[in-house]
Amino acid sequence: MNAILAVIAILLVIAEKFLVTYGECRITINKEKILTVDGGDNLLSYFAQNKIFVPSACGGKATCGYCKIEILSGGGSILPTEEVFISRKDRLRGVRLACQVKVKNDIEVLISPELLSAQEYKAVVAKILDLTADIKHVFLKLEEPSAISFKPGQYVQFKIPETDEFRAYSVASRPSQDNIVELIVRLVPNGMCSSYIHEVLDINDKIALTGPFGDFYLREDSTRDIVCIGGGCGMAPIRSILLHLKEKNMPRKVTYFFGARSKKDLFFTEELFMLSKEFPNFKYIPALSEPKPQDSWRGETGLITQVVERTVVGNGHTEAYLCGPPPMIDASITVLTKKGIEDIYIYYDKF
Repeated sequence: MNAILAVIAILLVIAEKFLVTYGECRITINKEKILTVDGGDNLLSYFAQNKIFVPSACGGKATCGYCKIEILSGGGSILPTEEVFISRKDRLRGVRLACQVKVKNDIEVLISPELLSAQEYKAVVAKILDLTADIKHVFLKLEEPSAISFKPGQYVQFKIPETDEFRAYSVASRPSQDNIVELIVRLVPNGMCSSYIHEVLDINDKIALTGPFGDFYLREDSTRDIVCIGGGCGMAPIRSILLHLKEKNMPRKVTYFFGARSKKDLFFTEELFMLSKEFPNFKYIPALSEPKPQDSWRGETGLITQVVERTVVGNGHTEAYLCGPPPMIDASITVLTKKGIEDIYIYYDKF
């Protein structure tokens, strides 16, 4: 589905770029700021040119759905490439993908204050560690500005040097460590950014980040027990949440279920078990779906959702944070709602 949407988006871009020209257009943002541009490109590009950092994890190909904004006037009709990402309710509000809205005339938009407050950060690579055969732990020291403020669970965008391409990565470090941003990056076959990070990025390299972004973050004003479920690089935002909870000595009961295929796919294991000793309210439950004989595994086995189903006892006073592949999250939501956790208290980030 994503491949088909990407092809459609590219064809639309080519057709309009070479067959149509537009004059000067005005983009009015939140009824205040006005950008005067030569029409013909998409909103996302104009935002980037003017240091307005609306997130996009797919390079404007309409495959991530991150760049949602509201169109008040002048945006035209919703495109087929957007439909999978925009609910009927959002459509009635005028929600669109900025990468798919071609500026052909004057246009009015609403952008959330959170997005407008996002910044660009210059950073230097301080350290790179191998967590597994295909996952790296990257430490980025911020230089300008020298500190970042974010909520545990949010993400930043990593700019691939010498390109206009960005990719989204959740912050794996705690917010109080505001001068170092830690990322966990899995090597994706043919992935432009992950390949760059795994094969090219080196110590002392200069890079740029934008952010922070995202409505997946710890609700600190809640007193509910917490269930976290993650897999793969879904570890990153959950780790940020856990480190923050421990640092703040929050009394909430926390259980973290982490699924992996075999023992070689587990990481931060020692750190998390140590955290469970230092933070009495925290319990870490890793599970292997396909443990190998040489793993000598004595822990939980099966799909992580199966482990959750036989372990979690619904008490009507629990919220959940899920991060990982879409199928895992969808299955987890089904299990948790059956356990009595209301869907309004289930927060997730699919990637």
